[in-house]
Amino acid sequence: MDNLRFVLFVFFIFLSFLLWEQWQIDYGPKPQAVAQTDGASRPAGDLPQRPSDDESGVTVHTEAPTQEGSRRIRVHTDVLSLEIDTRGGDLRQLDLLNYPVSKEQPDRPVRLLTDQGDIFVAQSGFIGAAQQVPNHHSLWQAEAGEYRLQDGQDILRVPLTWTDGQGVTVTKTYILRRGSYLIDMEQTIDNRSNTNWTGRQYMQLQRKEPTSAQEDSQFIRTYTGGVLHTEDKSYEKIAFKDMASGNLDAKSRQGWIAMIQHYFLAAWVPPAEDESTFYTKALADRVFVIGAYSPPAEVPAGSSQTLKARLFAGPKLQHVLEGIAPGLELTADFGILTVIAKPIYWLLETFHGFFNNWGWAIIFVTLVIKALFFKLSEASYRSMANMRKLQPKLVELKERYGEDRQRYNQAMMELYRKEKVNPLGGCLPILVQIPVFISLYWVLVESVDLRQAPFLLWLDDLSSKDPYFVLPLIMGVSMFIQQRLNPPPTDPIQARVMQFFPLVFTVFFLFFPSGLVLYWVVNNILSIIQQWYITRQIEKNTARA
Repeated sequence: MDNLRFVLFVFFIFLSFLLWEQWQIDYGPKPQAVAQTDGASRPAGDLPQRPSDDESGVTVHTEAPTQEGSRRIRVHTDVLSLEIDTRGGDLRQLDLLNYPVSKEQPDRPVRLLTDQGDIFVAQSGFIGAAQQVPNHHSLWQAEAGEYRLQDGQDILRVPLTWTDGQGVTVTKTYILRRGSYLIDMEQTIDNRSNTNWTGRQYMQLQRKEPTSAQEDSQFIRTYTGGVLHTEDKSYEKIAFKDMASGNLDAKSRQGWIAMIQHYFLAAWVPPAEDESTFYTKALADRVFVIGAYSPPAEVPAGSSQTLKARLFAGPKLQHVLEGIAPGLELTADFGILTVIAKPIYWLLETFHGFFNNWGWAIIFVTLVIKALFFKLSEASYRSMANMRKLQPKLVELKERYGEDRQRYNQAMMELYRKEKVNPLGGCLPILVQIPVFISLYWVLVESVDLRQAPFLLWLDDLSSKDPYFVLPLIMGVSMFIQQRLNPPPTDPIQARVMQFFPLVFTVFFLFFPSGLVLYWVVNNILSIIQQWYITRQIEKNTARA
């Protein structure tokens, strides 16, 4: 049992290696694909399939129309710059003005939606029955070529119109607001024909599976792919490989679909009261579609009706996402330890409110965590100090019984009982810190708030590695000091292996986010102070006795 601490250290290193290896398999660089053809941005057959319960018989186009006659409408708000194509009314380009690509390129915003290279576009339209309906291949008309949110203006409306030439006019209106990444869409059907109009509204995201890594660090590769939320499943990943293996077909109210990546997402949110049908499709050239369509809407002759949906295209701001749709905040994916990660994120936010600096927030979160587990750590360090006091007697037992492991273990347990020492007590801090460590890792990796967040001096991005590796080296030194305070294993082989642990951990932490290493450094320093004080007090009491 005196070897449990050694086993835990080995387990922690092994776990870190497995995580790193799995990230390479799942999210590592993929082989470059063959260059796509000119028509790949609008693959054939990219409309939702005919709904099985639509008795009126839905028809879909299977040929991709040409781009002749289409034009781009440019739209600007204080946080978004986007382009809408009049062919389909697609959102084919969207820049996040407050989020630069990198510290070195502050004037180049992140481009979330694009129709170049790794395609990622937002589309909408109608699935029709007997009559003609507009879809994302149809040509819409716009009143202007550019729309801009002016000073003092809070809402910007961008209308597009389509008509079938027989009395039916559809107006698709995108509604943008100041400071918001949420885009409302209203599609109004004005039926001035002599017959009833029937159609289903659909909205979908079309994306090409990325071929290149989105981040430089090999330790911050996160999930890129589809996500589905339904009443039955609050957060379900629909990876590109899942879309390739079969089409999704699910019905639910209060659902939504999204394509997410590191820090950012685009999500379509249908009206919560509608029972929407959610679907996926695999198209040519590794292009995939995830979307939703509504129940049939019937507009009697001589009347009109407006169908609505919402598109969020922006950063994973958790408080904002919580207010848009249930479960949307889970796109900031903290994994299976969300129950621990969410309080940590709340603490970080609270301290950031005081200091306006995420580095100081991490330090004070570390202080709170240490305070919460102070008594547990105190008991643990007392146990380790007592174990250290017993080391000469354990060495004597080892020499006395030699290779007779059974008699040695019996004598060792008898010594523990006599001295009232718990050999497992020193392992508790490690067991406690592992889930906290992993939870904080995902908070730092997934929280867009910490993206490119500076701390002090050379640490100008807490979400990426320390550029000069200063923090990992300090962490390695602190681990070495901690190791000197702990009782060494009686097994000489284990003792020699343990000597290399500070070096091994230092190498691992060279590429971890500097915010996480900052937490570990502060935690180690606090642990050293607490353990040194307790060990000194026990040694003083022993000397007096």
